[in-house]
Amino acid sequence: MTKEKIDRINELYRKSKEQGLTPEEKKEQLILRKEFIADIKQNVASQLNNIDVVQADGSVKNLGEEHAKKHKGQ
Repeated sequence: MTKEKIDRINELYRKSKEQGLTPEEKKEQLILRKEFIADIKQNVASQLNNIDVVQADGSVKNLGEEHAKKHKGQ
């Protein structure tokens, strides 16, 4: 997500607290927030895919693969 979009999220938040938002601004805010959350989820998944944990028995478990197994079919 670009800095401009994050700035716009913050701007809409401040305006919502000070004077309220128009229906169009509320829709824009919702779209931007959903995009922001999707980006965060993608970043976390990417980080998990790069983390390997060595188990006590010496085996290696990738956290991204474990996460995918738990959430498969959702």
